[in-house]
Amino acid sequence: MTTRCGFCAIIGAPNAGKSTLTNALVGSKVAIVSPKVQTTRMTVRGVAIAGETQIVFVDTPGIFRPRRRLDRAMVGAAWAGAEDADAILLVVDAADLAANPNSPAARDTAAILEGLKEAKGKKTALVLNKIDGMKRTDLLPMVERFHAEAVFEDVFLLSALKGDGVSDVAAWVAARMPEGPWLYPEDQAADIPMRLLAAEITREKIYHRLHDELPYASAVETEKWEERKDGSVRIDQVIFVQRDGQKGIVLGKGGQTVKIIGELARKEMEELFGRRVHLFLFVKVREDWADNREHYREIGLDFPEE
Repeated sequence: MTTRCGFCAIIGAPNAGKSTLTNALVGSKVAIVSPKVQTTRMTVRGVAIAGETQIVFVDTPGIFRPRRRLDRAMVGAAWAGAEDADAILLVVDAADLAANPNSPAARDTAAILEGLKEAKGKKTALVLNKIDGMKRTDLLPMVERFHAEAVFEDVFLLSALKGDGVSDVAAWVAARMPEGPWLYPEDQAADIPMRLLAAEITREKIYHRLHDELPYASAVETEKWEERKDGSVRIDQVIFVQRDGQKGIVLGKGGQTVKIIGELARKEMEELFGRRVHLFLFVKVREDWADNREHYREIGLDFPEE
């Protein structure tokens, strides 16, 4: 029996739907999802099985013009994921592109296309995502325009959120994986430490709860993971913000906001981990967390020097 195994990088501009597509392809949640752009800060590997083929989908941070050190680290991680992959999926928010061809996401996508042209020999497909409600007359010219770039082997139209068209993408990727032994056990869906996944879940809940109030000034670290005799786990996490005012936003009146965030995060952790979770959240001000070398190491990013 011949087995296949390989890596497929999922790249694109911020908020194109990469994490939603990754979760849909894997069949379980391995990457956090938020309507806020630049939610993904690190590469997350989700593992899927298609017949005798194991596919490691690499969900990467959005690629955009970096301004801060964290931006540079995220974009560097995304391109590194693409360079190491056997196949690449470029995900584009079709609805945004149709509504505004000159949007920041459209400009970022154009820059990514130029980068892909230099990555010769890579098996690459285009995924036009978020096509819900779009007219065929708007989609066809878009498909033709991308085909003319002579970068893509195939183009897929889908809604990652609804799952429509995802199986076709999975089949395309599976057919392009090289022969080789599987890298992960059959029942493993993600290659991410549990303590890091727990931190990502809490960060997602912060984004959902404080989408309008809190800028990209928060980070979550799991400081303690304690296995208990009854099979449950105690998780202590610190939410870092950059200013005292942001600490007040996260805590909320009488600590109600952080309590709700903790309840939402705990419930999802219990579902994913299949065990009882005792979650304790602490909020601290650390002005320089975005320039802290240790934090980059914690989330698996290289620390860009100035």
